[in-house]
Amino acid sequence: MNIEIQIDTHDPTETYPNSSNPFAFTPKTLAPLSEPTQKKQNLKLLKSYGGLEGLIKGLHTNQRAGLKDETTPLKPISLSEITNDLSEDNNNIIDEQENVQFKSTPVAEGSLFYQRKNVFGTNILPEKKSKSILELMWIAMQEKILILLIIAAIVSLGLGLYEDFGSKEVTNQPKIRWVEGVAILIAILIVVLVGSLNDWQKERQFQKLNAKKEDRNVKVTRNGKESLLSVHDIIVGDVLNLEPGDIISVDGVLISGHNLRCDESAATGESDAVRKIKYEDCLKELEKENDGGSHQSKADPFIISGSKVLEGVGIYVVTSVGVNSFYGKIMMSLRSEPEDTPLQEKLNDLAEKIAKLGGAAALLMLIVLLIKYFVGFHIHVPPVTDILDNLIKIIISTVTIVVVAVPEGLPLAVTLALAYATTRMLKDNNLVRVLSACETMGNATTICSDKTGTLTQNKMTVVTGVIGLSVAFVRDIETHSHSTNAILKKPISLKEINSKIPQDILQLLNESIAINSTAFEGEIENGKRTFIGSKTETALLGFLLDLIPDNDIKSLRENARIVQLFPFNSERKSMGVVIKIDGSKWRFFVKGASEVILKKSKKIINITNDNTITNNVIDLTEDHFDKVQKVIENYATQSLRTIGIAYRDFEKFQIEEMTKNSGDEISYGDLFDNLTLLSIVGIEDPLREGVREAVENCVKAGVKVRMVTGDNILTAKSIATQCGIYTGGEIMEGPNFRNLSQEQMDRIIPKLQVLARSSPEDKKILVFHLRRLREVVAVTGDGTNDGPALKLSDVGFSMGIAGTEVAKEASSIILMDDNFSSIVKAILWGRNVNDAQ
Repeated sequence: MNIEIQIDTHDPTETYPNSSNPFAFTPKTLAPLSEPTQKKQNLKLLKSYGGLEGLIKGLHTNQRAGLKDETTPLKPISLSEITNDLSEDNNNIIDEQENVQFKSTPVAEGSLFYQRKNVFGTNILPEKKSKSILELMWIAMQEKILILLIIAAIVSLGLGLYEDFGSKEVTNQPKIRWVEGVAILIAILIVVLVGSLNDWQKERQFQKLNAKKEDRNVKVTRNGKESLLSVHDIIVGDVLNLEPGDIISVDGVLISGHNLRCDESAATGESDAVRKIKYEDCLKELEKENDGGSHQSKADPFIISGSKVLEGVGIYVVTSVGVNSFYGKIMMSLRSEPEDTPLQEKLNDLAEKIAKLGGAAALLMLIVLLIKYFVGFHIHVPPVTDILDNLIKIIISTVTIVVVAVPEGLPLAVTLALAYATTRMLKDNNLVRVLSACETMGNATTICSDKTGTLTQNKMTVVTGVIGLSVAFVRDIETHSHSTNAILKKPISLKEINSKIPQDILQLLNESIAINSTAFEGEIENGKRTFIGSKTETALLGFLLDLIPDNDIKSLRENARIVQLFPFNSERKSMGVVIKIDGSKWRFFVKGASEVILKKSKKIINITNDNTITNNVIDLTEDHFDKVQKVIENYATQSLRTIGIAYRDFEKFQIEEMTKNSGDEISYGDLFDNLTLLSIVGIEDPLREGVREAVENCVKAGVKVRMVTGDNILTAKSIATQCGIYTGGEIMEGPNFRNLSQEQMDRIIPKLQVLARSSPEDKKILVFHLRRLREVVAVTGDGTNDGPALKLSDVGFSMGIAGTEVAKEASSIILMDDNFSSIVKAILWGRNVNDAQ
């Protein structure tokens, strides 16, 4: 199998040779800042550029006012003018970019931002030229078996016409010898038309599926004023605003922000939200780590295109747009030509064998007939005209051997079988973009699956928990039955909670989650209510909807008399809110890291079995403390994120005492003690429905499933165990995997079941080596980071609903229902096609 990859060596990030660069940077020197897997190195690189201040100065922009309209040449500035602390490496990076060409139409001198656009480009990807029906037909005719058929058809037609109309022999037979040649040509035409029309039609369906308008407006600051601007008009140096729910379209560096968290799972596969803080604060945290601090900070100032703002607000300066951005580079890397499928290789091999064996047989027959014919010359030498007629008949007989040997019906049968299978696969929620992917899937020997959004729902969810001291619950009994803890031997299902706990406890839980939250309700999607905010908070609000489907969270918040809010703080690992219940009673709701909440709790809710005593609060004894601690430890071993929910009631005189010396402000420290523990919940990104059974069916079919994820190794192992992928084989992390020698890879890859902390490059390396080991590889994914591996694989599956545009563009089959189990049906149809040939 030929698995060489054609790479376009043209680098679209280079500058014009005839345009002076007035900036201290080039696209190449800014590109590393948007690499999501090397954030510590990027921080050091940014420091060598003079930090945020040097970046702003080198890009001729302003932190507050943004860009000013530029129509005249800017005053050139170099990096050495910005900072004297420039390393030789950085000098080399800059020097490499001098006098190279950017193959695009330059912006006319004197137009708005012409220098900026000439150097850094615009935020528009070059339009990918879609193939016309005629181009697809021409490509289809390049298969060796069809070329052989075309030659056979021409020869057969020529001989038929000669025998019917060119021969002097007079017979009463109808002149239909030419029909066979025409029939072969018609069969070829049907094969070419069916195959190319199918691919053309599927491509149009794909474009409709992905038809949501790419152009959208974003909030930008220019000339000191905020305004809405098309995302296509954003350029390097612009200052953009970030708000919850925004899909980030260009790379940049944060200028300032408040409680900003981004979901980078589409870019990195990491399911946890990433905290974004200013460059100066990042340096301080990095210095603490270098000084021997135990805390490993995951915060950074780099804004990555393709990620989503979960919560908080901020502004950032744009450093890369278009083909130079992280999203743009991934999209451009996917533009390559498809390779031959296993069935195409078999047909090509068959065509070569037919040509060789048929040719050899025809040559042998020609020699034998010529010898036999010329041997008769010793008796009588016929006239020259008779000799020529007889020689033509001999040649016709030998050529007929080759023509008859060519199976003219085989390509037609294969094409019709594929077209029928793809139509039926659409009913099974498999949109086949490339016709040949159907039969390739029948030969698949291994599936490399992404975790987040493919095996799991990419939606943090409460999957298990305890309410008080007596009631343990799980969302899925089969998946989390092992999460039974020391409090209850048999947990109840989440649907049974309403009937097992008193209504006043349920209302207390409802208020504690709904009021003490910064997430808010978004638009209804597919008939379901959605929330915007941090993944933990949206998971808890989703949990409330599971308990009370018609829960009016908005009204509950509006009716609550909130006295004081305490946003989440990473140091205290909790957040809280004080509400006034009546004229003499206040209540403090708090939630946070379970171990922190537990240590501050002195009481716990206790629900009796007969359900007659309500709101029963008992002291949290040492024995009770140990039991709850075991619950938390049990959840931790399953890589669940544990959240503690508690409250504390106050009388009027207590509140007055707390605010006596501080006006109306209440100290968090005064409130955060003597809590009553209400619940401990375990949160994770749950498996998609049917994944466990689908993996089991793949294994039975002889297809090995591997998990390849950007998430940490503990979470990856937990999810892989739940869905049956991990059975005791090899588990590795990306940085260790990529450093293996080829010999080590050949030894480890056959046993590898989970690859965690992997970058897009690690996924490509794995797929490349699997194919080198003669495996037929299918890759599933939904995120931008899955694009390169999807493109390199034999068959790429993307998610039709949750998948990013990059993933869909790179894939050959789209799962319309986002269900991993649909892959099993693709294997079934692929094998049917192969078995039918």
